[in-house]
Amino acid sequence: MGIKVAKFGGSSVADGIQLRKIKDIIEADSDRKYIVVSAPGKRYDGDNKITDLLYLCGTHMEHNLPYDQLLQVVTDRFMAVKVNLGVDVDIDGEFAVIRENMRKGCSADYLASRGEYLNALLVAAFLGYDFVDTAGLIKFDGKGRLLLEETDEALRSELASHERAVIPGFYGTNAETGRVRTFSRGGSDITGALVARAVKADIYENWTDVSGFLKADPRIVAGAKPISRISYKELRELSYMGASVLHEDAIYPAKLANIPINIRNTNAPDDMGTIITAEHEGGADDVITGIAGKKDFTVIAIYKNMMSNERGFVRRILTIMEDFDVDFEHIPSGIDTVSVVVDTQQLNGNRDDLMEAFERQLNPDSMEVFDDIALIATVGCGMSRRHGVSAALFTALAEAEVNIRMIDQGSSEINIIVGVENKDFEKAIRAIYDAFEGK
Repeated sequence: MGIKVAKFGGSSVADGIQLRKIKDIIEADSDRKYIVVSAPGKRYDGDNKITDLLYLCGTHMEHNLPYDQLLQVVTDRFMAVKVNLGVDVDIDGEFAVIRENMRKGCSADYLASRGEYLNALLVAAFLGYDFVDTAGLIKFDGKGRLLLEETDEALRSELASHERAVIPGFYGTNAETGRVRTFSRGGSDITGALVARAVKADIYENWTDVSGFLKADPRIVAGAKPISRISYKELRELSYMGASVLHEDAIYPAKLANIPINIRNTNAPDDMGTIITAEHEGGADDVITGIAGKKDFTVIAIYKNMMSNERGFVRRILTIMEDFDVDFEHIPSGIDTVSVVVDTQQLNGNRDDLMEAFERQLNPDSMEVFDDIALIATVGCGMSRRHGVSAALFTALAEAEVNIRMIDQGSSEINIIVGVENKDFEKAIRAIYDAFEGK
């Protein structure tokens, strides 16, 4: 006997049909003792997420606009679930409390959190589990930052008295004021990880509408293979490039407690999905774990003779960028050259002013700007154990007639990042994938 924490996302709890699926999943394994639920998501294309409707109610309330019809839509959704499941939950009474709090001017966070709160009440009644509210247990400071250790202590103490429980995701409370505070969108993933850490779970299952991660975007690579196991480090590299079905902040609490995370598919429960572990546990033949990328970067290449002898040169570059509130993505460099890679949107129309500041404060011999650049990360702990990985990657791109505009490899040797033109993005990903996985 062990302990599993299972978190079910919005699509998994969208209606009574989906909730019956998750009941079958939970009852199929008695180790699934602590269940974290999101607010109901979309049931079909064109439908609305409950959280979106609640945020909209809050906006109407803030601007003194009628919100009764919107709130009634939310009420009807939950009443339909109650009737469908045949559970005894006082939905009318709960909405009477919500309406009264809205009349008194409740916060947007409180209103948005009611989707998870009400759904957890219904699911707890449906499963016959205890309901445990996260208000007062998940704690934030006055600036909205999670108080990790205080939260861990509060959750551990409370859940010790519940053998099985359903817990709403997404919110906690300000430790100073007691007012409800939410995470950013997708924060139910974080709640699940916090609960897993508190109860010392053997595994944290994150149930969604996909069967884990794939080695490449299936919209680009048809039939991309699934990733069965991935390390936290590898996931961090891929998530940075946008390849994630998991809120990245959810990784940290589970990593602290060395708890594996299993991404599973509610609609295909027999699929084993992807397991995320602290260390790489891939097979001996695994070279790359995954490929991911993003478009629309700008590269500013700066050349200055004897740059390497000019102390503080890169620091001055970063100081100038900070003055313009521009973050950098990568800084590949040579003896007399340094390139700054930035998300084009970060420039906010200030490119000419930024370049002028570089010219004035750095006195470079020359500068070039390359627009419409895409970054592609090839990630895998297995790359450091294999000879010729870089050669195979660059050969594949050359044979596909893709011009490489930038190369950056981290000292950890688990990723190789190349910059290519936007127009070559999809072709480059397919070429890299075929070089390592197309056998």
